[in-house]
Amino acid sequence: MEDTFRWSLVTAIAPIAWGTNYFVTHEYLPPGHPLYGAVFRALPAGLLLLALARRLPRGVWWWRSLLLGICNMGAFFALIYLASQLLPVSLASTIMSAAPFTMALFAWGLLAERPTAQVLTGATAGIAGVVLLLGAGSTAVDLRGVAASAAALTMSSCGYVLAKKWGRAGEGPLATTSWQLIAGGVVLIPIAIVVEGAPPRLDGPAVAGFAYVGLVATALAFTAWFAGLRKLPAATVGLIGLLNPVTGVLLGLLVSGDVLNLRQVGGLALVLLGITLSQVRVNPPTSLGRVRQLDVTE
Repeated sequence: MEDTFRWSLVTAIAPIAWGTNYFVTHEYLPPGHPLYGAVFRALPAGLLLLALARRLPRGVWWWRSLLLGICNMGAFFALIYLASQLLPVSLASTIMSAAPFTMALFAWGLLAERPTAQVLTGATAGIAGVVLLLGAGSTAVDLRGVAASAAALTMSSCGYVLAKKWGRAGEGPLATTSWQLIAGGVVLIPIAIVVEGAPPRLDGPAVAGFAYVGLVATALAFTAWFAGLRKLPAATVGLIGLLNPVTGVLLGLLVSGDVLNLRQVGGLALVLLGITLSQVRVNPPTSLGRVRQLDVTE
């Protein structure tokens, strides 16, 4: 239980950092360049982690890094940016909040991690909490944004579970995270040149914003996320990811000076309840208990 709690705290670094990323992107980063934004976010962070890890991919990890880099970094960053442009934040975040279910399904199929009733109950409570916390959007729904969100959700859930499965081979999270970030960034460069032309000019605030996004919301966050995936069930990690929209809402309230209304307080409580349920473990019967049971039977 202590080990689960400790690794849950490490994993929580990621969604909290991602929650602050919304504000930094909106306030400081140049609009209209989602592909270059993804490149600037992924590539420098990956090179920094590679310098720390000092390990290049070997054997199957060349194609694994490419596949994971596309699913978890390159395509994911671009799809999330597109979804945020086409949908209200509340709807985009609500769609992404289904991650505990999708990660649990992929983990069941790829890792034989069968979701428990506690995890499913926690996921249901957490998603309901996100809906209450963010509120339902009243604007027209752009189906392209829904498709982008659904694609990002599916790709990242599958990619995270594959990273957990392949990480069992002994490659550390620092190295594998660096390889994924570099692969995702490199794949996006030619696409960005064709679609967006020349890269945007960055002023001082934009450079500072990309430094924060790259160091904190990418390098640190993804290393913590993949480290947690190695130690915790995938569905539990997906539930911890619900701290992402919670952080975004709380930061927005802090900046605007508003306070949580009753509905949002209830939503926050449900999210925290869902995450708490994922931490509870039912202790199996002790060996002594089994021996006593055998004695009675005999």
